[in-house]
Amino acid sequence: MTTSTRGAAKTPAVLVLEDGRVFRGRAYGAVGETFGEAVFSTGMTGYQETLTDPSYHRQVVVMTAPHVGNTGVNDEDMESRKIWVSGYVVRDPARVPSSWRSRRTLDEELDAQGVVGISGIDTRALTRHLRERGAMRVGIFSGDAVRDDAALLARVQEAPQMKGANLSAEVATTEPYVVPAIGEKKFTVAAVDLGIKGMTPHRMAERGIEVHVLPATATVEDIYAVNPDGVFFSNGPGDPATADHPVSVMRGVLERGTPLFGICFGNQILGRALGFGTFKLKYGHRGINQPVQDRTTGKVEVTAHNHGFAVDAPLDQVSETPFGRAEVSHVCLNDNVVEGLQLLDRPAFSVQYHPEAAAGPHDAAYLFDRFVSLMEGQRA
Repeated sequence: MTTSTRGAAKTPAVLVLEDGRVFRGRAYGAVGETFGEAVFSTGMTGYQETLTDPSYHRQVVVMTAPHVGNTGVNDEDMESRKIWVSGYVVRDPARVPSSWRSRRTLDEELDAQGVVGISGIDTRALTRHLRERGAMRVGIFSGDAVRDDAALLARVQEAPQMKGANLSAEVATTEPYVVPAIGEKKFTVAAVDLGIKGMTPHRMAERGIEVHVLPATATVEDIYAVNPDGVFFSNGPGDPATADHPVSVMRGVLERGTPLFGICFGNQILGRALGFGTFKLKYGHRGINQPVQDRTTGKVEVTAHNHGFAVDAPLDQVSETPFGRAEVSHVCLNDNVVEGLQLLDRPAFSVQYHPEAAAGPHDAAYLFDRFVSLMEGQRA
C-alpha cells in the first residue's frame, strides 16, 4: 500500500524489525507500508544499480553510506525494467542532486515506482544490529500506516521469510530475447534469466557473443534450440534450496559438456547440481567492496556482491561429483565463504559475485574472458 510522497519529508515513519527493535524517522519515497528482509549494502555509490538489481526482490536495503541520492537518477544506469527493492533506508538523503546526468531526484523515482522508504535514522546502529542478530524481517510504515508498535510488530512477524522463498521466476523475463554481439559475432550463448542484470549480456556482447536470454522456466530443449556455444546461469533472488528446476536444467547442460558459466544464484545452482548443499548466511554479502581471492591465480579482487546464501563445499580438497572432480576456485577473505566453483574434467565454472561490475570495480571482468576461452577450447 502506497500513496503520494508529496510532503513526505515531513511525514513521520517507523521501521520495525521482527525482534522488536524500532527506529523512527521520516518518510522517503512513497508513503505507506512495506515488508521484506532487512539487509545492508556497503557500497558508497551505485545506488541506482542496487535498486534495479532483481536479486534484491523482497528485500529492504539499508545503505551504510550516510549520504545517499547526491547524483540523482538518470535513464542510463537502470539494470532492469524497474526498482526491485521492497523498501529503502537512508540516513541523510541529498537535498539537491549534483550530476549533469541526473534527470530527477532519487526521492521522486522511489515515489514514482511506489517504493516506501525511511530517512533520518541511525543506519550505523541498524547495521550493527543486523550484523549481531542477522538479517531479519522488517516493516516500514509511514502516513496512515503508522499504528502502535505492538500492532506493527505483529504485521512484520506475519510476513514471509526469505528462507524457503522461490522467487527467480517472479523477476525473470517471460519471453526470450536476443542481445546481439557488438562487432563480429564469434559465439552464441544461451543465458538462463534467474534475475539477470542488463550489464551482464552487454559484457558478453562486447566480446562478440550473441546472447539469447531465456526465461527461468526454460528447459534443456529450449537452451539447445538456439544452438549455443556456451550456457550462462544468472544471478537472482530467493533460496537456492527451492530452485529444483534450474538445478535439473543445469545437470542436463553438464551432461552434454557444453561450456558453462554461472554467477551468484548461478553459482549456488552449480553447487547444488554437483551435489553440494547451500545455507543461509547470517547477514550476507552486499556492496561493491568485498575482497575475494582467485585461488587459480592467487590474485585478490575487490568485487561486487549481493547474496544471502552460499554453497557448502570443502575449501581445501578436490571433491568427486557426478560430473567429475570439482574444487573451490574463489573464497571470500572476510569470512572464508565459497565464492567460486570449477570443474576439473568439464568446461564449467561459477562465481558468487558480479563480474559485470554495475555498479562496482572491474577487477573480475576477466571472468567473461575465461568463459570465452572455454568456448574457444571446445570449438577447437
